[in-house]
Amino acid sequence: MTKLNRQVLVLNRSYEPLGLVSARKAVLLIFLGKVEIIENQPDMFIHSISAAYPLPSILRLLQFAKVHRRKIILSRKNIIKRDNGKCQYCGSSSKPLTVDHVIPKRRGGPDSWENLVCACVSCNNRKGDHTPEQAKMPLLKQPRKPNHVIFIHQNIVKMDERWKPYLFLS
Repeated sequence: MTKLNRQVLVLNRSYEPLGLVSARKAVLLIFLGKVEIIENQPDMFIHSISAAYPLPSILRLLQFAKVHRRKIILSRKNIIKRDNGKCQYCGSSSKPLTVDHVIPKRRGGPDSWENLVCACVSCNNRKGDHTPEQAKMPLLKQPRKPNHVIFIHQNIVKMDERWKPYLFLS
């Protein structure tokens, strides 16, 4: 990965995480005067003919950006992403995965973030048309609607330790 392809965390004026941009885009935002540098990459610089500039790691917008949170679409792909590609019954990530209704549809279980989980095909077949309690297959974690920070976490190619306090990981 070249220096300019590294990821940089962008925070709103209120220090709320907004997303990730490439270092190339980060440098552009700095020179346009739209952001301030909160943290730099240690010992990494971008060189011009006459100067060396520190490579940023975390930026903060100078103007507050009112962000209308895009609704995270309920889809098979996003359920699997939310559950980190692991079966919520056995924890396996090496088997073929599907989506399971915690409370089966036939029993009135809705298509919702709180009722859908990632499951391997064998656990899904074993659970069948039962609730986890009836099947004696407890969930590893209770399903819930994800927020945008969860999807920022999953788009991180290489975690920078300095990001953790801003992404609620420390």
